Amino acid sequence: MTESPVADLSREAAEAELARLARALARHDALYYQGDAPEISDADYDALRRRHADIEARFPELVKPDSPSQRVGAGISEAFAEVRHGVPMLSLDNAFSDDEVRDFAARIARFLKLPGEELIAFVAEPKIDGLSASLLYVDGVLEVGATRGDGRTGEDVTANLRTLGEARIPSRLKGSGWPARVEVRGEVYAPTDAFTAFNAAAEAEGRRSYANPRNFAAGSLRQKNPAITAGRPLNFFAYAWGEPAEGFSETQAGALEKLAEWGFPTNPRSVRVEGAEGLLQVYRALEADRATLGYDIDGVVYKVDRLDLQARLGFVARSPRWAIAHKFPAQQATTVLEGIDIQVGRTGSLTPVARLAPVTVGGVVVRNATLHNEDEIARKDVRIGDTVVLQRAGDVIPQIVAVVPERRPADALPFAFPTHCPACGSEAVREEGEARRRCTGGLICPAQIVERLKHFVGRKAFDIEGLGEKQLVAFHERGWIREPADIFRLARDKEQLTALRAEDGYGETSVGNLVAGIDARRTISLDRFIYGLGVRDIGEQTSIVLARAFETWPAFEAACLAAADGIPSEDWVRLNEAPAVSPRAVVTLAEASPPAGDPWPEAPIDQQIALAFPSLAAPARRGLATLADDWAGLVRLAAIARDEGPSEGLGQIAGVSGVGPVAARALALFFRETHNRAMVDALVAEMARIEDAERPKTDTPVAGRTVVFTGALERFTRDEAKARAEALGAKVSGSVSRKTDFLVAGPGAGSKMADALKHGVTVLTEDEWLALIGG
Repeated sequence: MTESPVADLSREAAEAELARLARALARHDALYYQGDAPEISDADYDALRRRHADIEARFPELVKPDSPSQRVGAGISEAFAEVRHGVPMLSLDNAFSDDEVRDFAARIARFLKLPGEELIAFVAEPKIDGLSASLLYVDGVLEVGATRGDGRTGEDVTANLRTLGEARIPSRLKGSGWPARVEVRGEVYAPTDAFTAFNAAAEAEGRRSYANPRNFAAGSLRQKNPAITAGRPLNFFAYAWGEPAEGFSETQAGALEKLAEWGFPTNPRSVRVEGAEGLLQVYRALEADRATLGYDIDGVVYKVDRLDLQARLGFVARSPRWAIAHKFPAQQATTVLEGIDIQVGRTGSLTPVARLAPVTVGGVVVRNATLHNEDEIARKDVRIGDTVVLQRAGDVIPQIVAVVPERRPADALPFAFPTHCPACGSEAVREEGEARRRCTGGLICPAQIVERLKHFVGRKAFDIEGLGEKQLVAFHERGWIREPADIFRLARDKEQLTALRAEDGYGETSVGNLVAGIDARRTISLDRFIYGLGVRDIGEQTSIVLARAFETWPAFEAACLAAADGIPSEDWVRLNEAPAVSPRAVVTLAEASPPAGDPWPEAPIDQQIALAFPSLAAPARRGLATLADDWAGLVRLAAIARDEGPSEGLGQIAGVSGVGPVAARALALFFRETHNRAMVDALVAEMARIEDAERPKTDTPVAGRTVVFTGALERFTRDEAKARAEALGAKVSGSVSRKTDFLVAGPGAGSKMADALKHGVTVLTEDEWLALIGG
């Protein structure tokens, strides 16, 4: 439905629409800032916020203190400590056209009462599409690093930011002339080539991939475990400061030079220009070069260069008067949809992929695009042969935005989404709440079995030497390996081993090595066994946590089988996983009885939640507001909390710190399937021993201490060193700080050694480390 022009709205209609838009913006803010999982494009979000701003401008008496125009970002996650910003981290107003940029420059000139012919100097810099961060230095030493959060309070991610390295975020400022207390601000981002490589590897290994570099940067920085952040390719550009508010230069351009002198990378495309036309020239140049920059930008930021003029201009609501973001339009092109292919993933999900006539979008040749799921195909009525509008979502992943109906061929038919797996013919079912169908064939499905087996023999699972993708595919095609247990049966089958030598060129030595590699894994640790099963949503770290919590395979299996007897709905899981909604908040919902009728229809949903559940904290209220659009939705949430819940077994799993209801439900669904239980039983029968997990010790010389490993370790691998240290109660970090207790250095130790010497950290050789921990 086309929205009414703002000028045609009555006051009553405007008030109702502002309430609707406020709820929608609150939901999308929480998804973007807290969940790192936006559901709409930046352009669609900007359109919502602009509509809201236009209505408030038309009816200023309707502006409320909690209006989206009065706040920045969204609430912080309870997973991190709070950091109060010395100076608020405000958002910028947006411009979308050349005329709006000229109006921006003219407004500044009028405010400053400058002669019409005098050109104002600005600094124009690329608007990096990443995650804003603030770094507090005291006497030149990094003390605290935080996210923007809601603009006034952010999340303490100091340990994670330190993992970016000295070349990006110095632990101590270089040069001289820095204030005793300075808050440096900038953007954490992911280079596009590194992001693409990470996603490709993640998808190949069945791990989580990210929709775009911004989500990747945010998800990587907001990890509870800094070691995960350390393994992610992140960079940083500095471009602003908080404290000291008076600045440390006379100009914005001069301040950027200072930041570079102090050791921060600054964007080389930042430039000082004069007047609106100068700004537009920079905009057009960056728009033309956008695809070749090596990182994502979604516009250009313009700032008045002289800091004394910035101070005179000041702020209005949530934005400075002296700066604006000139956003790029979404990168789009038209092409012909030549076909729709259905891909079957490792977990059996059926994903439609559009096969396109090649077209260049933003400097990238696109041949395929995601169609997400069958609902998306039906909603857009996408048909083979259609001319379609293509857009790079988040400027990275191509997606079809719309069909050009007037160019549709006369014989184009609606697409019939398959109800059976194209790889094995098994039924493809769609559970309630699921966006995609999944093949029920499991290990009989060729599209899944090889990927599942690759995961099973992978380095972080069973780590079987000599069994790579090539061998697995060949053995599966011959019918030798259909499930994990077959790998161990193969090692005992002399007839097949003889055929292997004859048909594949294996010599007696290579066959012996293969058998030895398989037999060596008949004894396996519990965490590797759990991870090797390839259960959806059960990653390496979760497997370790589960193993330590249940300690033995029988205890873990019993909990999983009990969990399979009582699986809660997807709605219950969504409620428990909502941003900032703690288990205590769910209990509060379950125990309270909200009135059946809405007592305050005109209030935003978060205020209605506060009225119904006064004991809930503000972050939990905001999280619940992302799930409830109105009072009826709120009542439904309360009913879900009260009436649904996990079985005893599932509650036992979900209650393990670091696991949660999503992973618990995935295990319950896996063990509910008869063929999965049969596969596990057959595998267990082939094992000599599934080793009980060791709880981290507390009585060792390194218990509670922080250790970093660096250099080319010769006595053990990095993974072995980490596992042994953690078993002894130590915390293994990826970077050196003043809180590090030991640096274990092999040959070739570099910057970490220098950091250790600077901070007075004890440096040990590998032999000294082994002597310390007892060999």
